[in-house]
Amino acid sequence: MNPLNPKKLLLTKWTAVQPVRKDKHFLVTKVVEPDALGEKTEWVDIEAVFSRSTQRLAWRDLQNDALWKQGWV
Repeated sequence: MNPLNPKKLLLTKWTAVQPVRKDKHFLVTKVVEPDALGEKTEWVDIEAVFSRSTQRLAWRDLQNDALWKQGWV
């Protein structure tokens, strides 16, 4: 997989390899900026397309091919 840049993740589409609470397709709705200047971005909020539920996860988890595929597959 191509390396990800957290600043470019906003509004990207993702498919969960294993459905999460019966949701499979997700959209990154927010890149959570750190409180202090100079710290790196660690978290993103993803929203399920069907149920509109939101969850927060470490953006690096999106690089794990066993959990996530980029785009809506």
